[in-house]
Amino acid sequence: MIRDYSTGGKIARFVGLGLCLLITVFPLYWILVTSFKDPGAIFAYPLKYWPAQFSLDNYRGLFDQSNFAVYLVNSLIVSTVAAAFATVISLLAAYVLARFEFVSKGAVMGAFLVTQMIPGFIALGSLYILMTRLYLVDNRWGLVLVYVAVSIPLCTVMLRGFFENVPASLEEAAMVDGCSRLSALFRVLVPVMAPGIAASYIFNFVNCWNELFLSVTLMNSDSNKTIPAALNGFISSYNIDWGSMSAAAVLSIIPTMILFAFASRYIVEGLTAGAVKE
Repeated sequence: MIRDYSTGGKIARFVGLGLCLLITVFPLYWILVTSFKDPGAIFAYPLKYWPAQFSLDNYRGLFDQSNFAVYLVNSLIVSTVAAAFATVISLLAAYVLARFEFVSKGAVMGAFLVTQMIPGFIALGSLYILMTRLYLVDNRWGLVLVYVAVSIPLCTVMLRGFFENVPASLEEAAMVDGCSRLSALFRVLVPVMAPGIAASYIFNFVNCWNELFLSVTLMNSDSNKTIPAALNGFISSYNIDWGSMSAAAVLSIIPTMILFAFASRYIVEGLTAGAVKE
């Protein structure tokens, strides 16, 4: 394949990448700037792309007039626990699907993939009835249970790809040395697959952290709401509190940014390891 390395081609590529970067970054920039504007300056005309005076009123009001700290703690607990349980269960399921042959293996994989094609809100009604009968509505651990069930299919498919990229001879050698199959899994395969497992965990964490429909449906009281449900609460029938919503959005992005900053190397290694089967 011949590539165009002429000056015109390079300029076109830089312009295209610059436009893509601008389209991606500008909404984040606008949310950040809006969060530091005075409530009266948010609706000023003409628009000001840089505030004349920075204000922390939106952040103060966020904590003084709402239970945002509670929402933040709820999201951290629910997302961390749900992602951990989903990753461990998916790890065991993916190992079975990658290393064993059984009659319904293809049907199980097909079912996992089909669940990703069905919009989640379709099952909200029946799910709410089920959780009500289990007395798990407006319960953080009930939300954890639902998030684990929702995260397992795709996470299992991801980890199965990582397992298939690891030679079976590694665990066979460990079993010859006296390890049980479960011991070989956790002592030999898990350390080798650490980047892939980290990538799967982060994927689950971010999905749980950003999920809205289930949280709004199952959480009723302020003491149990998560951040997405809290952000939805800033929208009323006649008004949208853009200042508080922008401040809450900025604070809700920080944990995921920190997570990606510390684990970016594992994400790249994990996704690369699962991309090619040897």
